Amino acid sequence: MKKTIIIHRILTGLLVVFFGLGAIPDILKVSDAVVLFKHLNLPAYLLPFLGTAKFLGCITLLLPKYAQLKEWVYAGLTFDLAGATFCALSSGDSPVMVSPMLIGFALIAGSYIYFHKRLAAKGGVASQKLTTRLAA
Repeated sequence: MKKTIIIHRILTGLLVVFFGLGAIPDILKVSDAVVLFKHLNLPAYLLPFLGTAKFLGCITLLLPKYAQLKEWVYAGLTFDLAGATFCALSSGDSPVMVSPMLIGFALIAGSYIYFHKRLAAKGGVASQKLTTRLAA
């Protein structure tokens, strides 16, 4: 159990750093972020919205409770990263330039898996529902 907790905390901490550091320039509409959004053919008014959503998601992942809300955060971060990857590829960026996003996907997957391992070890209801769905 202790190993699972340590791995989950490390992966979640790295995930929060990965998305949290990206959220701050979005919220502040830093010029580099605006240039990136223009390159991706996205409107600049989305920056503060996406940045705020990522920042709130990071805070939620650090809270000790709210398992159901954390499920939504993992989904939202996955959609955000998948959308960014798609937009980058659609804008002409090479797959090599987009490959660092695999780190984000790996962090999301690892944190999510160990989140459910922790719930299962505690006997959480959410983990029992997931286990039942996967077994069916």
